[in-house]
Amino acid sequence: MSQPASKKEPTLFQALVPLAFLILFLFLNVQYFEDTLAGSNQMALLLAAAIAGLVAYSTGVRWKKMETSIVRSISSALPAILILFLIGALAGTWMLSGVVPTLIYYGLEILNPKIFLFASITIAALVSLATGSSWSTIATIGIALIGIGRTLGIHDGLVAGSIISGAYFGDKMSPLSDTTNLAPAMAGTDLFTHIRYMIITTWPSITLAMIAFLIIGFTLHYPVNHTEVSGVMSALKDTFYISPVLLIVPVVLIIIIVRRVPAVPALLSGILLGVIFALIFQPQAVRQVAGTGGSYAKLAWIASMKSMFGPVDIPTPSPIVTKLLATRGMAGMLNTIWLILSAMIFGGMMESGNFLIRISKSILGFVHNTTSLVASTAVTCIFFNITASDQYISIVVPGRMFAKTYRKKGYKPELLSRTLEDAGTVTSVLIPWNTGGATQATVLGVPTLTYLPYAFFNLISPFMSIFIAAINYKIRRFASGEIPSDTDGTPAEA
Repeated sequence: MSQPASKKEPTLFQALVPLAFLILFLFLNVQYFEDTLAGSNQMALLLAAAIAGLVAYSTGVRWKKMETSIVRSISSALPAILILFLIGALAGTWMLSGVVPTLIYYGLEILNPKIFLFASITIAALVSLATGSSWSTIATIGIALIGIGRTLGIHDGLVAGSIISGAYFGDKMSPLSDTTNLAPAMAGTDLFTHIRYMIITTWPSITLAMIAFLIIGFTLHYPVNHTEVSGVMSALKDTFYISPVLLIVPVVLIIIIVRRVPAVPALLSGILLGVIFALIFQPQAVRQVAGTGGSYAKLAWIASMKSMFGPVDIPTPSPIVTKLLATRGMAGMLNTIWLILSAMIFGGMMESGNFLIRISKSILGFVHNTTSLVASTAVTCIFFNITASDQYISIVVPGRMFAKTYRKKGYKPELLSRTLEDAGTVTSVLIPWNTGGATQATVLGVPTLTYLPYAFFNLISPFMSIFIAAINYKIRRFASGEIPSDTDGTPAEA
């Protein structure tokens, strides 16, 4: 097969062809497959990537460039994949140690079903605000909250939506969050100016989400009665040693994260603590998981390894509790990682043909005023979350693309940085094949499309950003005497 002679810029039609096929393939998967994460969506992404490669080849892109772009795209997802493996191990060891059962037990004892959804979004928001990590919040507190919600008979989508709404609010507003630091860096403003300016759109969004969950909580019918809840609590207590002492583990992990320890060593610390507490406080569960005879040292090794790498079912007097406490370890994350890798291949192939930039340039043609500029930025961020499948790319690329436009039109950079967060950070979790959506669906055991309608904060945020721009509320502009400069020091037109 001969290589094309010269490279030419793709047309908008050529850039949209792979995306159109991807949408078609995903639609067919939803129609014909019950579990789209088991392989059909991965194949859809790979087939769409192949089509993108053919179109790119027709414009003169050589295979070497495609390959390099794919490798670079996959490399950008490796930290997320590593964290995903560790989250699988963390869930297993925290279940074996009794940490998650303890959180569920005390949650059932304290939380009134009518305020449970409101409490979930509040707790997730506070923990995420303190840690700066939506992923860690969902992988720890989120797992316990989803368990409580299931016991109370509340729809999985509602519970997951409340957890995700709170977790992403905290992630967005915390100075410890990587995305909260990345957005102002891309736009050209400082961290705390960015955070203060985000309050204008973020607080109305989280307030509306909280009100929605409060109203739903008071209007829901709860099919589980107090006797059933008591039965679940008894089954937990019969199977595990339940004590406030076990809450030391999540408290220590939160402290570690607050002290800005990177995610990987922080999660490793949480896994190690889970194993230690399991061996000390849950010898009965350790023996059940090991499933063999011998010394306790042997049983401890087998049970610890199983809880980290594979499926674990701890028998309890209640079938509901047994199902609730089942974990899948690192092995349970493999389909999600396969999905992420497939998405990165598609994103890399689209990037190699300059298709993403070509589509984004077309979006810029709709910019005429503040509203259209903010709306175009938000649409571009969501577009990159869908196509590049990574929230960091959805911040970095639009941030670079729009920075000069905002300066030329006289807008201060915090308007751009806020929009990047309002539309880029929070919508990644709403895309099933994005690293955010794939991860949270796997961790919580709730499909992305199931919780999407109830992730109110994440859905409201981009619209709130556009609405605030439309009413021209506190839109910051450079004063007439100020001349904004480009990153290279060249004055830009105000």
